[in-house]
Amino acid sequence: MSEGIEIFGWTIHFYGIIIMGGVVLASFLAAQRARERGHDPEIVWDLLIWLIIAGVIGARLWHVFTPPPSSIEMGKTTLYYLTHPLDMIAVWQGGMGLPGGVIGGAIALYFFARKHKLSFAEWVDIAAPSLALGQAIGRWGNFVNQELYGAPSDLPWAIPIEPHKRVSGFADFATYHPLFLYESLWNLANMAILLWISRRFGEQLKPGDVFLTYLVIYPLGRFLLDFLRLDASMLGGINANQSFMAVVAVLAAAALVWRHRK
Repeated sequence: MSEGIEIFGWTIHFYGIIIMGGVVLASFLAAQRARERGHDPEIVWDLLIWLIIAGVIGARLWHVFTPPPSSIEMGKTTLYYLTHPLDMIAVWQGGMGLPGGVIGGAIALYFFARKHKLSFAEWVDIAAPSLALGQAIGRWGNFVNQELYGAPSDLPWAIPIEPHKRVSGFADFATYHPLFLYESLWNLANMAILLWISRRFGEQLKPGDVFLTYLVIYPLGRFLLDFLRLDASMLGGINANQSFMAVVAVLAAAALVWRHRK
């Protein structure tokens, strides 16, 4: 499967096209939600570049400090990255961690909101459904790269993976769970739920509630789907991403309950 388009000797990767398509559509949704709340939608486009930069930095750092087994097998450990700073910033070589991207984007939004005297809690609520939409679209980039697939499977919707793309120890298996598809569908459902909650319970919600709901739904799905993941990042023998997601989901749920206690 081709991974990009060659133009004058340059390769435009499908992965990047899909990611940017998700960013643009997510931004249009955020701009519409900002308009509905009485804000200037241009704020979204002014904010976008900062979110992208911070998100990429955060996602890369997450990968650097929680490299998956496939990277470690190639010698790309945390120590390697720290002693080879040029490789650390070589994001085009692959290696991004979504949790770090969300954290980086949230930090950028916080400082942007402070600078422009905006409500951080309200703007993360505006951004939450868009974030879920961007994730749903972006996961299809994993499909064209033949990555983020799950355990071997012979189900009718299992996908074939080329031999050189298979995780170590699974070379004899041809078809796998389309983990990227499961997560994409989960994120679409997350977006729909967040939009419905915003409109159905708008007057009962407190600023930040929609984002906290996102922090329950997405981590829950990621926690469950990681049981199928073959190339999970491990720290001290523990699945780093799965454990982190469990903690986030519990804390976000507890925060929602506490905020609406009688």
